[in-house]
Amino acid sequence: MKQILLITDGCSNVGMSPVVAAAHAKSEGISVNVIGVVDQGELGEYGSAEIHEIARAGGGLSRLVQTKELAQTVQMMTRKTVVQTIQIAVQKELQHVLGNHSIEALAPEKRSEVVRVMDELTETTELQVALLIDASASMRPKLASVEEAIYDLMLSLQAREGKSEIAVLHFPGAKHQEDCVVDLQWTTHLKGMQSIFPKLHMSGTTPTGPALMKAVEFYTEQRAKAPYDRTEMDGIMGDDAI
Repeated sequence: MKQILLITDGCSNVGMSPVVAAAHAKSEGISVNVIGVVDQGELGEYGSAEIHEIARAGGGLSRLVQTKELAQTVQMMTRKTVVQTIQIAVQKELQHVLGNHSIEALAPEKRSEVVRVMDELTETTELQVALLIDASASMRPKLASVEEAIYDLMLSLQAREGKSEIAVLHFPGAKHQEDCVVDLQWTTHLKGMQSIFPKLHMSGTTPTGPALMKAVEFYTEQRAKAPYDRTEMDGIMGDDAI
């Protein structure tokens, strides 16, 4: 299960539309979740609308939070997206079995079994999270909270039963016309975390759309080099569960 988790505090102002980029990610099987990190009065109506539109186009979730809530929100959204994706897959599979009937049409013991399987899949499904961090100039005061959020997310993913990997990217890069930089390749460990933030170059531009495209490309390149052994969602509900 693949997802991009975009952490930003403002409106995109360089390059292609991030909404179009998010839709492209969804077409590649990658959901896009967006957390808008705000302080009182900082994010205007346009910025808030863009954050929600990016997530909607990317088939993910969006949330506006205060800086102090970031770490908890990152974990919550990651887990909620996993649960939501599994629920959709299970419901789709149930439709093949039940036709137009809902899950309530099942006998109580069968409903309980479906819930049990969904809970189990939430913990065991293989997961990849690409954290995409807005490193524009206005994010500088919030980087400590972002670093804490990534550390807590790593601990949370390590506690899952299924294989969980995380990668970290930030935008924009230090070089001219460098829209996005990979800071941490796919890993299941905390090693290398401390080296990310001291080298970040804070810039005034916010190329969110191009950065999302880079994150999708990052997934694609990895798949080409070594296909990820992900759990297929189709057919996850067998006869024993229904």
